Amino acid sequence: MKNMFKKTASWMAGITAAAILTTTPAAAQEVSTWEQIQETGTLRIGVTQAPPWFSKNPATGEWDSGLGVTIGQNMADTLGVEIEFVEVTWGTAVAALQSNKIDAMPVLDPKPDRAVSVAFPSNPLLYISLAVLANEDLAADTWAELNNADVSIAVPQGSSMDTYVTANLPLADIQRFPDNGASIAAFQSGRVDAVSLFHPPLLAARQKLGSGQLVIPTPAFSSPTSVAVRQEADQRFLNWVDTSIFYWYETGKTQAWYADFLTGFGLDPKASPVIQRELMFNN
Repeated sequence: MKNMFKKTASWMAGITAAAILTTTPAAAQEVSTWEQIQETGTLRIGVTQAPPWFSKNPATGEWDSGLGVTIGQNMADTLGVEIEFVEVTWGTAVAALQSNKIDAMPVLDPKPDRAVSVAFPSNPLLYISLAVLANEDLAADTWAELNNADVSIAVPQGSSMDTYVTANLPLADIQRFPDNGASIAAFQSGRVDAVSLFHPPLLAARQKLGSGQLVIPTPAFSSPTSVAVRQEADQRFLNWVDTSIFYWYETGKTQAWYADFLTGFGLDPKASPVIQRELMFNN
């Protein structure tokens, strides 16, 4: 009987040792984002067609303009590595980070539900304000003016724009659409008097449509956006991103890069809403 126990104990010890040998190398092979970037010499940035953040040149197929593109390029230049743009959607960006398909996603809002799955720096990348693109003759300087039963306004369903407009314009005719494009199309076709989105996408829409007034109604509602990265124990990359976007924001570089895109897009930066919060409330 004693021999049986000894054999059993020896057998169990062998299984335990084998398990350790099997799992330890796998754990040791886990490489953090910071280490991976240094080893591969490449920084992978998520992009999606969404001026003024990301814009692909239809002639070349290259992602060559937009603030998110500029931020990514400056990150790569600072780290001394090559940049690789990986196309995602707003809806798949978090999964792309989790599955190690991208290293960072600029201009992703740091919402509490997203922070469960990915990490965000302490400092914001920039601030954006909720705006409306409205008919020229519509009184839209304040949210109170828009809170009128005679006013119809389009928003993307289930979005933060939907939440804000529903809470603050209970008297208005709020019409909900699947996404930004459908909401803008409703305004373009005359189905609604206005469309409410955060102001940068409406800048591109106003430029394309060539009509309508772009307004940030008061009291202004602004929200920060950020750069999402992977959740991991090694926080060197997260800390570096935090330091970088703080420096670029505080020194005015982020605002200047944004103004450069607007100029290239044919818009006057001085006539466009700013993305630096301190300037936003001083104007």
